[in-house]
Amino acid sequence: MTTQRTSGRRKQALAAAAVVAALLTTAACGGGDDSDGGGSKNGAAGFDAANNKVAQADQAKKGGELKFASAQDADSWDTTRGYYGFMWNFSRYYSRQLVTNATEPGKAGAGVTPDLATGLAKVSDDGKTYTYTLREGITWEDGKPITSKDIKYGIERVWAQDVLAGGPTYLKDVLDPKGEYQGPYKDTSKDKLGLKAIETPDDKTIIFKLPKANSDFEEMLALTSASPVRQDKDTKSKYQLHPFSSGPYKFQSYSPGKDLVLVRNTEWKQESDPVRKAYPDKISIKFFSNANDLDARLIAGDYDLDLAQTGLSPQGRTTALKQHKNNLDNPVSGYVRYAVFPQSVKPFDNIHCRKAVLYGADHVSLQTARGGPVAGGEIGTNMLPPSVPGAEGQKYDPYEMAGANKNGNVAKAKEELKACGQPNGFKTTIAVRNNKPVEVATAESLQASLKKIGITVDIDQYDGAQTAGIIGSPSNVQKKGYGIIIMGWGPDFPSVQGYGLPLWNSRYIQESGNNNYALINDKSIDGLFEDYVNTLDDTGKAKIATEINHKVMEGGYYLPFVFEKFINWRSSRLANVYTTDGYSGMYDFVNLGLKSAK
Repeated sequence: MTTQRTSGRRKQALAAAAVVAALLTTAACGGGDDSDGGGSKNGAAGFDAANNKVAQADQAKKGGELKFASAQDADSWDTTRGYYGFMWNFSRYYSRQLVTNATEPGKAGAGVTPDLATGLAKVSDDGKTYTYTLREGITWEDGKPITSKDIKYGIERVWAQDVLAGGPTYLKDVLDPKGEYQGPYKDTSKDKLGLKAIETPDDKTIIFKLPKANSDFEEMLALTSASPVRQDKDTKSKYQLHPFSSGPYKFQSYSPGKDLVLVRNTEWKQESDPVRKAYPDKISIKFFSNANDLDARLIAGDYDLDLAQTGLSPQGRTTALKQHKNNLDNPVSGYVRYAVFPQSVKPFDNIHCRKAVLYGADHVSLQTARGGPVAGGEIGTNMLPPSVPGAEGQKYDPYEMAGANKNGNVAKAKEELKACGQPNGFKTTIAVRNNKPVEVATAESLQASLKKIGITVDIDQYDGAQTAGIIGSPSNVQKKGYGIIIMGWGPDFPSVQGYGLPLWNSRYIQESGNNNYALINDKSIDGLFEDYVNTLDDTGKAKIATEINHKVMEGGYYLPFVFEKFINWRSSRLANVYTTDGYSGMYDFVNLGLKSAK
C-alpha cells in the first residue's frame, strides 16, 4: 500500500469524524431529516433511547423473525470455546447456566441472577464452598431433564484445551490450579466425571469446592463456558456446528460464514426460566463479507441489528446520522482498542523499541481513524477500561498520549530507537482483521505515523473468524513476523481478573486460542493477581487493579487507541431494547422482541 493512499484515507477519516461530530450535535438537539425510515414517523424510539435504558419496553409481541446481520461469524458457537462478546450474548438463546447476567439496562446488567439454579450460591464462611440447587422443569431440547451431572460435564470440557481451545479458562485455573485433572476425554473414571472439585450428590444439587477462595467465582459461573453439555450429545470439536439446546431456541441450520437459524425449542418451559421471555419464533443471522453492504441492508430495513455490536462503519454511520438518527444509540463500551507487541518478534523483545512506537504514534490520528471522540471514544491512555473497579481513565497517562504527545513525539521516539539499538528504525508487520474497516483504517494511521520515525510497516489482513489460530497461535505470530497486532478487549466480568488475567498473566499463554499476545511473563504481575484473588474487600481489590494496570503500562506492551464508544443501529421493528454493561455496552439480545409478529 502506498503512502499516498494511506494519506488519502487519513484525510477521509478526519473529514468523516468532523461530519459525525456535527451530525451528533444535530441529533442531540433533535434536528435532522428523519422522515425517510429512521425517525419517529416510522416508529423509531429516538436517538440514544436505548442507551442504558429500555426503549419500546411494553411493545414486544410473541412471534416473528428477529434478524441479525454480521460481517463476522463467531469464533465458535460451542459454549466451551466461544470467546467473542457477541457469541456470549447470543448463546443465551440456546444455552443456560446456573447463574447469568441480569436482564437490566446499564450497570445493573453486569449483576448476576439465578438461571438454572433456584437462587444464588450458598457460600461457606471460608469462601471455598459454593452450593446450588437446580430448578424444576429444566430440560434439553429432546425433553430429558438437565441434571447436575450435565452441568459438571459441561464445565469439565474447559479442561480439554487440546481439543476445545479458544474459550476462557478461569474455571479450570480456580478449581484445579495444579492442573491435576486431564479433562473428560482423557478421564479414566467410568462416568467421565472425575473432577474432584465439583460434587453432584444428586441430580438437583451441585457443589463446588475451591482449593482457594476467589471472590469472583460466581461471576465465572455466569460465563457461557459454564453451560451444561450432555455427554451423549458431545461431538467434541464438531459440537460448535450444532450445540444441543438447554434454552428456548435450538439450532435449525448453520452454514459457517453464511447463515445461522434458530427456531423454538418446544421442550423449553417458560415457568422454568426466570430470565428469558423468548418473544420471536425464529432468530436468524446472515453473514456478510463487506461491512458497508451490511450497514446498507440494516438501514434499508432488511435486518434488525448488527450481531457484532461494534458500531456502524464510517459510510453507514454518516448516512444513518443524516437520515435515521432516531434508530441510533451511542453507548460507551467496556472495550479498550489497542495495538499489542508480541515479545517473540524482534525487535519488540526490547522495551525501548516498544516505547518508540508509543511515542511515535499520532494518537489523535488513531482516534480519528476509529471515528473521532464521539463515535470512536476518548484517547486511550492506559489498559484498564472505565467499567472496571480501579480504573483511572485519562487521569493515568504515563506516556502523555492524551497530553503533550497526543500528536506523536518524534524526538522521544528516536531517542527510544537509539536506546534499543535501532537508530535508523526497522521493519515490521501489523496483523489486522480484514472484516473490520475501522481496524484497517487504524492500522493505516499507525503505519503513516511510524514512517516518520523510520519504522516501515507492512499490513497483513487476516480472516477475523480465524483469530484463535492466527494471532492466537504464538508460533504463527512469530513465523509471520507480526510485531504489532491490532485488537480490542472488554471485561469477561467487571473486575481486573475478569479483564486482565487472560491478557497479562503468564499462566494464560497458550499454544492456540492465546490472548496474552504480548507474551507477558512478569512475576510481579502474576503475584499481584494472586494478591487480588486473596483479597475480599472491594477497596483492596480496586487498589490492586490499579497497580496491575500501572505495571502493564510501565512494560510498554500496549499502545491503547481509545476507551471505546459505538454508534449502533436498532431497527424500528425492535422492542424491549437496551444496552447493558453485562455485555460491554451491547444491546442485551436475550429478551429482544418485535413490535409486530409479522
